[in-house]
Amino acid sequence: MKNSLLVVVFLVSLSSFSQNKKWTLQECVDYALENNITVKQSELDTDIAEENITSAIGNFLPSVNGSTSGNFNFGSYIGQDGSRISSNTFGSSLSVNAGVTIFNGFRNTNLYKQAKLGLESSKVQLQKLKDDISLFVVNSYLNALLNKENYKIAEEQYKVTQQQVERITVLFNEGSQPKSALLDVEAQLASNKEQLINAQNSIDLALLNLAQLLQISHRGFDVEEVTFNLSSVELLYNDTDQIFNKALGDRPEIRAAEINIENSELDIEMAKSAFYPSVSLGAGLGTSYQHTLGEKDRRTIVDPNTGTISSIPNGFGTQFNNNLGYNVGVSISVPIFNGNRTRASVNRAIISSKRTAYGLEQAKQDLRSTIENAYLDARAALNQYQASNASLVAQEEAFRTAKESYSQGVTTSFEFEQVRNRLISAQSTLANSKYNFVFKSKLLEFYYGIPITLD
Repeated sequence: MKNSLLVVVFLVSLSSFSQNKKWTLQECVDYALENNITVKQSELDTDIAEENITSAIGNFLPSVNGSTSGNFNFGSYIGQDGSRISSNTFGSSLSVNAGVTIFNGFRNTNLYKQAKLGLESSKVQLQKLKDDISLFVVNSYLNALLNKENYKIAEEQYKVTQQQVERITVLFNEGSQPKSALLDVEAQLASNKEQLINAQNSIDLALLNLAQLLQISHRGFDVEEVTFNLSSVELLYNDTDQIFNKALGDRPEIRAAEINIENSELDIEMAKSAFYPSVSLGAGLGTSYQHTLGEKDRRTIVDPNTGTISSIPNGFGTQFNNNLGYNVGVSISVPIFNGNRTRASVNRAIISSKRTAYGLEQAKQDLRSTIENAYLDARAALNQYQASNASLVAQEEAFRTAKESYSQGVTTSFEFEQVRNRLISAQSTLANSKYNFVFKSKLLEFYYGIPITLD
């Protein structure tokens, strides 16, 4: 009973811990990369590529095959003296054959090289997939943080309106404020409460999207909040050439395009292999056994000196030993003419290789465009953040002044709400521009080869 109680307490504590745990960005990324189904499928593609290398190595090894057969024969046949002989027999045979390719125009060598390229291609495709998932996680994580910050803004404004309601209620009870003033602030409080609820719904939706991306339950799921120090914010790089030149040697999509070119060149060599003769070596052994049903296994022999006829045992083991035979041979196949199909195959491979080369150039252009767009986006996000920050400073001062005027009865509630709405808009704009800049700047670092963190 005591042990059962301890187990229950442990499970309750574990459940409470899992619900109260706040995930860091690194934990989210690591979990997604380890448990994402698409990633696991891509990892299996890598395993298949490794098995393809094993198969390619097997092309250099000899193939060995064994075979056996057994058959019953019933009926009669005509003997040498013209008489009909009725006999039922059983026969069996056993053979083992081996063969190895000595030369086939280097086709096996090129197949092995292609298998190795296939493994490398699978690995870079897996890395590209992991990179994409990491970016998705980072973007979703920042979106959750943005909605949390928007909630704080809405919550702060709700508290301010609550204070207004309390103050106007006192003034109304004292008779210094009309009923309409109280109704106005109460209506504003209801509006702020609605905004607060919407902000919470946005948080829930953002956390749900991130949890679904991680493929875990959203119940109790939350993220750890991060404080960004953007007091002296600036772009890490002055131009895109530095990032692009670094990315050319690191990005998996570029390496994948290069592998495709190497693979197409091997396709040309394999197509050319059909012009060369192929040489193979073969060897084998075989034996057989014959038995007449209903009779003993014996063999008749004649003494060459005396002409005496006798019979000796001729059982299963004796026949297999006496009938054992061996063979070895070399086979050479020389292509002479096949309707120009080989030449056409070579030409197709050459054309395909040229087409693949354009794929590398396209990949480089796409990468440059992506980096340039990311750089311009990051620079625009920086300018937007700086402008939003300056705007917020001005709106905070305007709000402070309006609040004092409203407290003294100089400013109407309508005028005060106009100023406060501009403050809320400035706060939301700053929050959006801040997280937009963080993501855009981290994206540039990512293309430069720096892992994304929120430190």
